[in-house]
Amino acid sequence: MTEPFILGVNYWPRRKAMGWWRDFDPGEARDEFALIRDLGLRAVRLFLLWDDFQPQADQVAPTALARLVQVADLAAEHELRLDVTFFTGHMSGSNWAPGWLLDERLPPPAASGPVVSGGRVVASGYRNPYVDAQALRAERLLIRTVVGALRDHPAIWLWNLGNEPDVFALPPDADSGPMWVRTMTAAIRDVDDRHLVTCGLHLANLVADNGLRIDRIFETADLATAHPYPLYTDWANGPLDPDFAPFCSAVTASLAGRPVLVEEFGACTTSPGQPSRVRTWIAAGTERRQFMASEEAAAEYIAAVLPRLVEVGALGALIWCFADYHRSLWERPPFQDARHERFFGLIRPDGSLKPHALILRDFAATHPVVQPAPAHARMTIDPDTFYRDPMAHLPGLYRQFREHQRIPPKS
Repeated sequence: MTEPFILGVNYWPRRKAMGWWRDFDPGEARDEFALIRDLGLRAVRLFLLWDDFQPQADQVAPTALARLVQVADLAAEHELRLDVTFFTGHMSGSNWAPGWLLDERLPPPAASGPVVSGGRVVASGYRNPYVDAQALRAERLLIRTVVGALRDHPAIWLWNLGNEPDVFALPPDADSGPMWVRTMTAAIRDVDDRHLVTCGLHLANLVADNGLRIDRIFETADLATAHPYPLYTDWANGPLDPDFAPFCSAVTASLAGRPVLVEEFGACTTSPGQPSRVRTWIAAGTERRQFMASEEAAAEYIAAVLPRLVEVGALGALIWCFADYHRSLWERPPFQDARHERFFGLIRPDGSLKPHALILRDFAATHPVVQPAPAHARMTIDPDTFYRDPMAHLPGLYRQFREHQRIPPKS
């Protein structure tokens, strides 16, 4: 039986962004879910902002939980499947930490954006969520409560242990990260042994051994994930390199021994009618530079990437992200610093569709199915050798991969 190639979207509402769970409007979610469905997308990734769902270590916020159940009901109403991401954690350039985890004796994590707690930026670090005893108890409680409430819900597709968790915190040693994943996966499966489990890793876990090695993190998961963005990568063939995401999917699958969901991919865009350019601005006293694609170039990029992901055997692709954010949010965390994050959407702030939304709609209408990985996407990689120096291996592997991509298949 053929398995559908899952197409979906990472979701925050365009008028609420990360304030959604506190400033909740079910009508807004219903309208936006209807649009997602009309575009032919079938999966929505949600983020449980940790501060909102667990303001106390020993309590899951009942209001947030009830709102999550409402969202699941709306998803089911629109025949959408949910990727529910715990412990968020890192999101769009900021680290959102619950107040009980803060420790003013610790500095904020270096080079990973401001710390936000209680809706405001704080000058504090926080305890390590992989090993801190209170954090581990709290994490198991959040899992038991959320999974217990939704394990039989028809909208649930995937339980996800985090969004790029290494940006929020690094494990203190080589074994703490894998042990944390095993512990949290077991906590899920103690309550729900039917739905899939994964962890939302990104490119940093491929290019360096930071304590969350792909081979070790996904050894107890049902599927692996990739978040490949050539616009953040100096060894890609340009910021809109269409082979980069398929390559990262293939390498991840080869290291993990698991099929891969490309859980995030996409491009931030300029205003309608404007050309691609590099935007610069000052954030926290530092100049930031970011490539911004024209809307037309972003559409061409998405159109080129999607069939390539099918060709290499990926399970599906979730675009980052649903919407450009309304101007009223631009001076709030995280958008006052991470200004490019304002413009990653399928839709503009006024709700109109960007060109690549139509690309996704048209591709969905072809009803793609998961394909067996071709030989050049099944790479023989010894993880221990690879992780001694990943960047000694990746450029060469990529050159070989791209050479195979240019060879037309035999008729």
